[in-house]
Amino acid sequence: METVIELLQDEMAAVERQFKKNLMSDVQLVSQVGDYVLSSGGKRIRPMLLLLCARLCHYQGDKHIDLAGVVEFIHTATLLHDDVVDSANLRRGNRSANSVWGNQASVLVGDFLFAKSFSVMVGSESLKILQILSDTTTQLAEGEILQLINTCDLEVDEPRYLQVVRDKTAILIAAACQVAGVLSGVDDTQEMALREFGLEIGTAFQLMDDALDYIADQEDFGKEKGHDLFEGKMTLPLIHAYSKSSTEERQEVSRIIEAEELTKEDLDYVCHLIDAKDGIDYTRVKAIERIDRAKRQLAIFPDGEARRALFTLADYVVSRSK
Repeated sequence: METVIELLQDEMAAVERQFKKNLMSDVQLVSQVGDYVLSSGGKRIRPMLLLLCARLCHYQGDKHIDLAGVVEFIHTATLLHDDVVDSANLRRGNRSANSVWGNQASVLVGDFLFAKSFSVMVGSESLKILQILSDTTTQLAEGEILQLINTCDLEVDEPRYLQVVRDKTAILIAAACQVAGVLSGVDDTQEMALREFGLEIGTAFQLMDDALDYIADQEDFGKEKGHDLFEGKMTLPLIHAYSKSSTEERQEVSRIIEAEELTKEDLDYVCHLIDAKDGIDYTRVKAIERIDRAKRQLAIFPDGEARRALFTLADYVVSRSK
């Protein structure tokens, strides 16, 4: 991963400067909250993917810098809203913005970031890019609503779960990769290959995120262990474990996921059940399969520094511990 960061050092520095510029506002709270969230240690996976895909397609301009900032702004806006919906206290190891400034400020600054993103998008002078990113933002909202509908629903199966993952996470990563292709003027086949690459990478990323929620150290992962369970979210580790459980085990899971409070004992029970039923290993295998499929999508592009860097970034998705 260090090689990717080094390769993109200058471009990512330019993206960070754009963050600062686009956060400028006469309303001081906008800059305070926005800068707090954007400076809190995000992985910058989405902008890095856009920059690498632009390099893969031999893009020669500078609009990819603005658009890399746009996808991170959209992502950050969803995080601000997510933390309000989920009543989260931690984000990336720091206090969440809503726990510092309150829910109202977090929602409104999230709205600002969405609005600013569309303003910057216009600068791409591409109606197609504007269409891709506006459609993506709509799907992100639909994904959040679908996840809300699925809360505490023990009948959620793998296909329903994967639909939420696609709409809530993978779709923005796919858009970041596709936009780079559109900006570079590649043909339809290459453009769709980049989009599919992003969908697979994005799905794998969320799969690993959901696995880490049950096994990662809170200090490393940056949010409370078992937060998904506390929120009543049926993610793949639990879905798989539940499908392999006895009637008595299912009844206990049902009690725990519907309880108003999650005790340490209940969290330990579910974590032990997931471990006993190989829920984490199953999820990890599914993520690795997605990464393999993602790499195959790039076979139509010649080998080179950019493609190898994309492969490295893909491998990082399933090897990370936070």
